[in-house]
Amino acid sequence: GERNQFSNTSMDTLAMTAVALQDHISRSVQLSFTDPSKRNLRNTRDKRNFRDCQVKPRVDSGLKIKTVTENRDDAQEEEYVLDPNPPRLTLAQRMGLVEAPAMALTADEWYKVKERSIREGDLSQPCPICKEDLGLQQQVLLSCSHVFHRVCLQAFERFSQKKSCPMCRMEQYQTRIIHDGTFLYKIKCATRIQAYWRGYVIRKWYRHIRKTIPPKDKNLRRKFFEEKLHELNQNFLRMCNSNVDNFISEIDNSVALSRSIIQQYEDKYRFKISEEQWDEIQQKAVLRETLDCPICITPLSCFGSFTSPPSANKGTEIRQVVLLSCTHVFHHKCLQAFEDFSEEQVPVCPLCRSSYQKKVF
Repeated sequence: GERNQFSNTSMDTLAMTAVALQDHISRSVQLSFTDPSKRNLRNTRDKRNFRDCQVKPRVDSGLKIKTVTENRDDAQEEEYVLDPNPPRLTLAQRMGLVEAPAMALTADEWYKVKERSIREGDLSQPCPICKEDLGLQQQVLLSCSHVFHRVCLQAFERFSQKKSCPMCRMEQYQTRIIHDGTFLYKIKCATRIQAYWRGYVIRKWYRHIRKTIPPKDKNLRRKFFEEKLHELNQNFLRMCNSNVDNFISEIDNSVALSRSIIQQYEDKYRFKISEEQWDEIQQKAVLRETLDCPICITPLSCFGSFTSPPSANKGTEIRQVVLLSCTHVFHHKCLQAFEDFSEEQVPVCPLCRSSYQKKVF
């Protein structure tokens, strides 16, 4: 009887152990022993929830509505642990047949895990699942120090039907939402923008130097000045007009208009020369020592404090001399003939081409 009782007890223990192991394996592998109809219903519900979670296009109505994510971006985002309450222990784990999962990591332990991840460069590397930069998407840090996109890790768990790290195959890991990858990605983008901007400034500065400062090398210097001369020639050709007559007529019109304006100004603000000023002008003319009339090239009869030689004045009549305000001296009749011959409205000095006032001696 004792032998039968002992055999019954061992059989009960063996059955309990088998049931516990079967339950643990089914939970770890996530097998489902429910009815097919319920399984299909659950799959349909999961698909519906997955469609609801997808990003839907939004129409911009002009109103700025801040979502929870945008509010987090405005403030400093905080890290938090996913599934802070671990699942209940299975019967096999409570009986000691299977090792129980580790306790939840403390803040210090998570800090060490992140340090190890930074040291190994996981945060600066792309996601091992999709092979793209971590970017601005949510990142999860596993207790084994590996970093993934949260969406990529969830997809991997869903299709692999087990909770195992894709890199080191660690099971029953703990996950934590972090933002260090996003921070490094922003720094990387800012650095790239600054590098592009500095490159643009340097290239612009170098092109300016190439155009303004001649190089020291003989061949390059020759090419530099050839390009400058070619550019000047091209500009000159573009500015030139083939109709020379119109060009000259425009110049004549401009000169005539300028002279009329100057004459109007002189007529309005012309002042009379006093006797003292005429004396000063006469002294300057005497200092010129002009002996011949610049128009007829004959000796001047008399002017100021000097007279022409007696041999030149013998047998000739004394001709009047005119002194201009510009200190030039002419025969009076020669100047009158020049004024009559000139087509200009305002007579100008035959020598210096300036308007004048005259005094006859």
